[in-house]
Amino acid sequence: MNGKLSISFIALFIMVLTGFASDGYGYNAVGDRSIQTAFGIRETKDGQRVVKKRTVSASSLTQVIDKSDALLDQFPKVRVVATGYYAGFESTGKNPSHPSYGITYSGVKVRRDDYSTIAADLRIFPIGTVLYIPGYGYGVVADKGGAIRGHKIDLYFETKQDVFKQWGKKSVDVYIVRRGDGKLTEAFLNSLNQKGIAAMAEVVN
Repeated sequence: MNGKLSISFIALFIMVLTGFASDGYGYNAVGDRSIQTAFGIRETKDGQRVVKKRTVSASSLTQVIDKSDALLDQFPKVRVVATGYYAGFESTGKNPSHPSYGITYSGVKVRRDDYSTIAADLRIFPIGTVLYIPGYGYGVVADKGGAIRGHKIDLYFETKQDVFKQWGKKSVDVYIVRRGDGKLTEAFLNSLNQKGIAAMAEVVN
């Protein structure tokens, strides 16, 4: 229970710090205020009202969590070889005209978000398993692959260029945030991504 509480408090702190409301928020200002960015929150003055919007990216949030050993040590750790893939022909053998282009084995669409879709050996990481991959972020097991056997995972990127530029192939310790039950839905993925990293406190078993 203490571990879950600490996760909740840390997630809440980061959520408040980075302004998770995607549509922004505002407050009334007295006097002149210039545009500024602090902790990923961009402020613009609209009359006497300062409007704030989150400008941090998923990768910058990943860096924050990567440096928080107390947060990551709550979870079991496994060493894997992680590669990258995208929805195109070189990775999947499918072209955009294919009826199942971009559709994973679980049935959900591929996505690169705060919680991205990844592929794994389903005997090791069942569908729905949530992993934290340092340098990449949260990955939800949604797919499998012929070359993904044993302690190997495949991380989804939006383009072939991103695969090579941002990842390539790495040996990395991943953290098992939630073990899947073999099922995954678009609704579950949408819920995770709407809540951002604060959702981590809710998915822990």
